[in-house]
This record gives sequence, structure tokens and C-alpha cells, in this order.
Amino acid sequence: MKIPILILAVIIFMSTSYSQTKLLQPENLFDIKSVTQVALSPQGNYAAYILSVPRKLADGAGGGTTELYLYNLRNSENTLLYKGDAGIGNINWVPGSMELTYTSNLGGGVQVHKIDLKGKLLETLTKTEGGVIKYQHSPDGKGIFYTKRDVRFTEIAQRKKKGFNIEIYEEEYPNLSLCYYDFQNKKETTLTKEVSVFDFTISPDGKGVLCQIADKNLIDDEYMFKRVFYLDLTSGSLTKVVENPGKLSVTAWSPDSKNFAIIAAQNINDNYSGSLFTAAYNNTLPFTGLPYHTKGFIGSVNDVVWLNENTLLYLSDEGVNTTLRSLNLSTGESTIVLEGGKIAIDNISYAAGKVLMSAHTAQFPPELFIYDLNSKELKILTNHNDWLKDYRLGKQEKITYKAKDGLEIEGILIYPVDYREGEKYPLINSIHGGPEACEKNGWLTRYGKWGQFAATRGYFVFYPNYRASSGRGVEFSHYGFGDLVGGEFEDVVDGVDFLINSGKVDPNRVGMGGGSYGGYFSAWAATKYTDRFAASVVFVGVSNQISKSNTTDIPWEDYYVHWGLFPYQNFEKFLERSPVAYSHLSKTPTLILHGKDDPRVPVGQGIELYRTLKLHGKAPVRLVLYPGEGHGNRLNTNQYDYLIRTLDWFDYYLKGNNDKSTMPAMYPVYNSVSFE
Repeated sequence: MKIPILILAVIIFMSTSYSQTKLLQPENLFDIKSVTQVALSPQGNYAAYILSVPRKLADGAGGGTTELYLYNLRNSENTLLYKGDAGIGNINWVPGSMELTYTSNLGGGVQVHKIDLKGKLLETLTKTEGGVIKYQHSPDGKGIFYTKRDVRFTEIAQRKKKGFNIEIYEEEYPNLSLCYYDFQNKKETTLTKEVSVFDFTISPDGKGVLCQIADKNLIDDEYMFKRVFYLDLTSGSLTKVVENPGKLSVTAWSPDSKNFAIIAAQNINDNYSGSLFTAAYNNTLPFTGLPYHTKGFIGSVNDVVWLNENTLLYLSDEGVNTTLRSLNLSTGESTIVLEGGKIAIDNISYAAGKVLMSAHTAQFPPELFIYDLNSKELKILTNHNDWLKDYRLGKQEKITYKAKDGLEIEGILIYPVDYREGEKYPLINSIHGGPEACEKNGWLTRYGKWGQFAATRGYFVFYPNYRASSGRGVEFSHYGFGDLVGGEFEDVVDGVDFLINSGKVDPNRVGMGGGSYGGYFSAWAATKYTDRFAASVVFVGVSNQISKSNTTDIPWEDYYVHWGLFPYQNFEKFLERSPVAYSHLSKTPTLILHGKDDPRVPVGQGIELYRTLKLHGKAPVRLVLYPGEGHGNRLNTNQYDYLIRTLDWFDYYLKGNNDKSTMPAMYPVYNSVSFE
């Protein structure tokens, strides 16, 4: 099929046309497609990308599907190469050829497959036991490097066959080993042992590998204890080259293989890996001695590529906007390449003076964009959500206000679809998790974020980037350290007051909802701040900081970047910042939803909040459990239930004249599902 190149302004015009007559409904959740990973060919002529496609309810319960596309930048032809339930990922271009590789589970576990530009499967490159997690082609094209899960205890499988299906908690984890497969000899060689390689990148000269390594394949190790090692492919020696103190996300080689860029936390208490450094693999310096290129930067770096041996291009969040900046290493000068506010960028791929991007706006979900660094031209290449042109959407804007202590806070506000100036409307505060995250001024409508679904029902939806969020620099994100739901929660309350004082919001019809840390906020709103909130939705949220700290799979992250101490060192403080300590005060109808298999915030947190509110609170409370789900809902049926159920909860308590001592129906109406 052929899709013409669309200029950004054209799409925006289409999305705001007065001919729009339809209103977004929860059923449209499964119409929203998103461009995810992108890969630009080395010559800059072809763009490969993955499209995430939701699974329709009519197709049964399950996760979404993925489709692999190839966009010809010379003639605008867009070709679907592959689709299916096999879970496509990790697209790459084969060195020295015009062939593509990707990972998928076509049988025999997740393996790397090679196809031509017409979508013909040429061969399966790996057949490793345990499956491929991440991979990269060797620069000479003679082999492939990949990580896989290495079984540490072979006897476990034999025991299970005999009926001894026993788990030893946090001891049976597999290592993540780095391997190399030689195409000519058809031989797999394991390059690392007794450690876990979470990410890696091959030097352009093919002589070495930068590895992000931790001792164990546990989530806390991945979050907090990855360090940068250099693997010499000639000698096989593995040497630590950066002792970064804390979080680590990206490493990227310079074209001459002499240096590398690193995105990491500034220090052990920094909650976000968003600072940019450079280092030389053969000249190890203390971390404090590395060139720190974004010191004082009011933003967070999310990705980086090298334009040449002396120039970096990096993607950053700056408040609610995303930008592209270049950095000259000789002069230290940072220059804006693509200013914020045009599009919200999720990921990038660079080649031949062009930047390929997955990006979105307030009017449409992530699509494929390209930006030419020479002509300064930004183009949108795809329109997989053309159906949205027929729908009316609520206005969306960035807002800025002052907190009580004078700190400037940013957020995003979506208006009711049929907003009329002078009228007051109900408000839903949608709180992001983390808190090391930030909301971007782009597409904010998903199963867990309400957005335009709520705007259709006549709500304002407020997305505050409270202190401790990323995107505003290291100092801003550190304001929440040791002060959980302190100043950061007050920032949200100040934002609510700002909207009330503007005359837009009815102070008696304010609700709050969110997941994870956003669920923690929502539990706090329903208890400690019950006088301010008329309804609350708590999704996989914390209710008791003492028991959460002692059961979560991220205790070290909790200690280093959130609290700075363990519960036994100050039980009183942990209890004082726990919603269950104030459940007896609650007058706020509270809906609690939790995955039964959540390792991050175990399901006991939801049960504790429910039980204390049920026993001591003064308002309706309901607990909804999702069997088989973890820290968020994967199945389409559970996502749909969450969306319908939470919107109905807000409708019941923030709109109309329902008896506040009663609750909505136990099972909501699923308009697109028949149970007959």
C-alpha cells in the first residue's frame, strides 16, 4: 500500500475539523494503534518500524499484536512485511546489506529472523535454548551477539516432572548471559558467566563490547546495581570501566570506537537515569571525574546517538515537552535541533543526517516521523489512526502555576469536549507513577490514563508533573527524597486550587486516580486529604509503607532513591506516610484495583487499604482483583474492565445526585460484549 507524506499541520487540521461528529468511547480503546520501535537504514532511504495493534475483544482475551512495516522514504511506499501474534521486536538492519532482522516467537522460543525488503523470511539466525532477549549484529556481518536466559539449576525441570513444583524465592533466577553466534562455524559461544548482562553495545571496530552488568538477574539489581564493563573480544577479559553510583540506562559508542556516551543517575540518590556523561573505555576515571555534560540542565536525557566523533545528539524531556539537542564536545555548546512543543517523542533512530522517530501529539497517538537535520524539515509519514479525524476531542494545553513555597509546577490539562466558558466542571486528577516519570504534552489517552475518554463524559483531566518528577533536572526530582507525599502531594492540591480559582472546576466534584505511585497518591487523597476529594481510584497503589518496603521486589531502590532509610530505622515516619494510618478519617468513596501477582506493590497493599477502609472508614469502598496480572493490566479484557469501571466510579460520585452511601453496580455494562 502507498501512504502519501503528510505534513504535521495537515494532520492537526484534520484532527480539529468542525466536521467531527463522533465522541470517543471506551470501546475505541481497541482502535488505537501506536508506532513503537523505529530503525532507519544506514543510507537513510528506508524506515522500518513496529506498529502495536490492540487485540479486539471479539478475538478473545489476550495481549495485542505487532506488525512490521517498511517505509520507502524515496517514493512514500509503506509496506506491511509481517504481522501476527508472535510478538515482533528488536528490529535491526543487517550490516552491508538491505535486509532486516527482528525477534519473534515463531516456535522454539524467541529467536532472531532475517527477511528481505519484500517480507520474505530468509532464515532464522539463532536457535538458542532459552530464547533471545536483545541482540546486535557484529560490524563485519559474520555473526550475531545476543543475551539469553541461562538456566542455573538444570535439576529444577526434572524435579517438576516428578511433581515437586516448588519455588525457592529469589534464588532460582536465570543469569542473563552474553553470547556470540558465528554464522560460518554455526557455533554459539558464551562470553560471560556468573553475571547478568542487561544491555550491551558492540564497538564499531568490532573489538569490544560495552556491557551493563549486575551480579544477579533481579529487578532491584537491574534498577540500581548495573555498572559499565568492557569485554575485550580478543582476550576475553571483562573490565569495569565506569563505577556509576546508581541508575544506568544507555551507553553509546562514538564512531571511532574511542569513547562512549552514558546516560545515568548523577548519584546514588538520584531517582532518574537522565544525566549525560562521556568516557573512554581504556582510560577509567572515577565517576565524579567523568565529563558531566548536562550539569544544571533543567531536563532529563532519555536517549543519545553520535553524529560524528565530536558531536552528540540527545533526546530529552524538558517539562511537558520533548526536544532534540546537539552537543559539541570540544566547546561544550548545546544547541536545540528540534524545539519542544511540536511533537512528543518516544524514541529515535539516526542515520545519514536524518532522525527517525516515534512521536505523538495531543490529537493523535504515536506515528512515524522523520526530521532532516540539514533542511530542518519535520514530516509525519504515517496515519494509522485516520479514524480519529471523525471524532471531537477536548482541548489540551500546558498549564503552569506556583506551589505554596513558590516552586513553579507544570502540568497538562484536557478540557471537556463541549466545554463552555463560565461553567464549572468535575475534575479528575490523573497522577503518574514513579515518581521518577513525567507526563508529556502529547497523546494522553490509554486504558490507565482516561484522557479523552473522560473529556467525552464532561470532565477536566489534569496531569500534574509534581516535584520529584523527571523532566525538570536533578534538583527538582530530588525534592521528594525522604518526603513522600509531602511537598509533592501539596503540588497537586495547589494545582487543584489553581483550577478552582480559575472558575473552571467545581470544588465539590474533584476526584483522583492513578497507578503505582499514582495509586499511592490516590490512597493518600482518600484518607489523609479526604476533605478535598469526592472520589478516588487506587490502582496497584501503596497503602502501608512499612509492609510495602518489606515485601516489594525493589527494596534497595526504595532505600536509595525514595526514603534514604529502612523502616526499622524510623517506623513512625513510614507509618506517618502510610494511607492506612488515616483510613478511619476517610469520607471519600474509594475504588481499589490490584493485580493478584504484582511483585512491585504486592496485592496485600490493596487488601490492607480495603480492610481498614471497610472497618473504619465512612464511605463506600470496593476492591477489584485481577488474577494473573502484575504491576499493570496486560490482558485486553482487564484493561477494558479497568477503563469502564473507573469511569463509572467517577461518574457515580462526581456527577449527578447519586446516594453517596451506595455504590455503582458490581459489574459494569460492557457495551461491546455479549454474555449470552
